[in-house]
Parts: sequence; C-alpha cells; structure tokens
Amino acid sequence: MTRIVIDAMGGDSTEEVVKGAFTALKNIPDISISLVGDKSVIESIAKRENAVFSSLDIISASDVISNEESPTIAIKTKKDSSMVKSFYLLKEDPDAIGMISAGNSGAVLTGGSLIIGRLPGVYRPTLLAQLPTATGGSVCIADSGANVDCHAEWLYQFAVMGSTYMSAITNIERPTVALLSVGPEEHKGNALIRAAYPLLKSSNLNFVGNMEARDALLGNFDVIVCDGYCGNILVKSSEGAAKAIMKMLKANVKASFSAKFGYLFMKKALLKLKNQMDFNNYGGGAFLGIKKCVIKAHGASTATAIYNSTKQILKIHNGKVIDIIKREVSELK
Repeated sequence: MTRIVIDAMGGDSTEEVVKGAFTALKNIPDISISLVGDKSVIESIAKRENAVFSSLDIISASDVISNEESPTIAIKTKKDSSMVKSFYLLKEDPDAIGMISAGNSGAVLTGGSLIIGRLPGVYRPTLLAQLPTATGGSVCIADSGANVDCHAEWLYQFAVMGSTYMSAITNIERPTVALLSVGPEEHKGNALIRAAYPLLKSSNLNFVGNMEARDALLGNFDVIVCDGYCGNILVKSSEGAAKAIMKMLKANVKASFSAKFGYLFMKKALLKLKNQMDFNNYGGGAFLGIKKCVIKAHGASTATAIYNSTKQILKIHNGKVIDIIKREVSELK
C-alpha cells in the first residue's frame, strides 16, 4: 500500500492539516498516511472528528520549525521536529511515495535537497506552482521560488520537469512551454533569457517562444519557465491582483442598491469565479528534481488544500513523473 507522509505541525492550523488527511483516507482507496507531529493533539482531533482508520499512523514529534528560523540550521539541528522526521520517514520507507508540509518554505526546499537528495544530473530542483487561467485550466510556473539566481541550463531542466509534471497532472500529451520575458520577440530579455531561448528552441519540448507576464493567466500556455526570483513575483503578484479584484468587486456591489440587486443574478457565476481562484483547490507547489515527491503546501492551507495535495502526489506517482525526469535529464547530458 502506498504511503503519504504529512507534516502535521508545519502550517498555520494543525487541525486543518489533520482533517485534510482524514478526508484523503475517506475518499482515496489503497493509501495509508503517516501524520507526524504532537501525538496528543492529533489524537484529540481524531477523537473529536470520530475518525478511526486502520491505514493511519501517528508519528510523535516534539519540535516544530518556525518561519523565522534559518532553514539550513533548522534542518540540521532540529532532528525531532515534525518536518525533519517527515523527511527521514519519506526517505527510509520504501512504501512512502511523497510528503506534504505547509511549514517554512526554505526548510522544505532545504530538507528535500539535503535529506531526500537530488536526482542524478539535476542541476537544481525546481518548485512548481499552478495558477488558474481564464480558460478554466491552469498554468505551471517553473521555477516559482526555489532558485533565485539561475543559469540557462537550469531553465532548460525546469522546462523538462514542468512539462513532465503538467502532462501527468492534466493529461495534456505535449504541454506548451513558454519563456517569461519582456517581449515575445526572440531577441528580447536579459542575458539569462537570451541564453536559454536557443536551448529550449532546439529541444523536443513543445516550446512556443517568449511570453509576457500580462499573458500568464490567459490560458495560452501550460508551462512558464523563469528563474525563481521572477517566478515568485509572478505568482504572488497574480495572487495579490486576484484578491484585490475580488475586494473591489465586493465593495462596488455594496455601494449601490442596483449593484446588490444585480448580484442576485450573478451570484452563482461569481462564486464559481471565486472557487476557480482559490489556491486550496490546486493543492500545493511540487518540489521536483529530488528522488521522491515533496509538496510545499501554503501555510494557510485548509483541509481541502491538504486533501488536494494528496491527490497531487498520487498523480505524480501514477504518472511516473520522477522516473521520466530522471530519464529525460540523463538524455540531456
């Protein structure tokens, strides 16, 4: 039986993380889950939820890595933290196919690299984020924050990993891959983008050229390749814009009687839009390029986000994403 390891103490709400694990066990057959954290807290939530599962293991951990701590120091010294114990369980259990943590982002990335280890030939693992698009699908940002400074060859590998991931997640046979730049023309961009362009152009990927940030969410691309600095800004500015638009829309609806009346007819459409823009429905960021799958969930993840993260791991596992990346990267050499 495949096992998923979940760091129960890393996020803003242990209760939401634990409830998400329970939802997964109720709805997904043939999986087991190891929850790592304060055993008494987890058991208390299980008792309150009347949740009893033969396929649930609770692993005691007495410490937590906070967001204020140095990732490298914390990973190396806090051996009894829920995150570090989760990493070692993932590494040592042959049945464990993936891990979820909503904890310190830097510590998740550091732990994945130091404890789980990179795949042979991978220059740097990449953190992949999914954003909703205007066509009802999603776009993958590779990299979204793991690697601030990059080389062109790294972007090439990010594209391979992002394309492989999106193929498994969405069942798109040949995902379109675009390079984030300041214009669609081939000669546009900084030195990094201009060096990466010919590598992507000459590859077997479905590379469609440069694209501008304003087109990221239109649904024209499946994978957007960039360094982690630009990718993180793109992801967070998109999330911020979405929140601002919903806030402005709410304020304008409240401003007049006619708008309130009109809202009654638009309520279903607006709720659908809100649901499409909710990160909880997309799981977390997939950290790929390491020997097993790690999902970095949002710190404020709800039970829904944790549940969707478990489904995300299963899609990556069933799609043999790590095996494909290993093979594709070896062929790049």
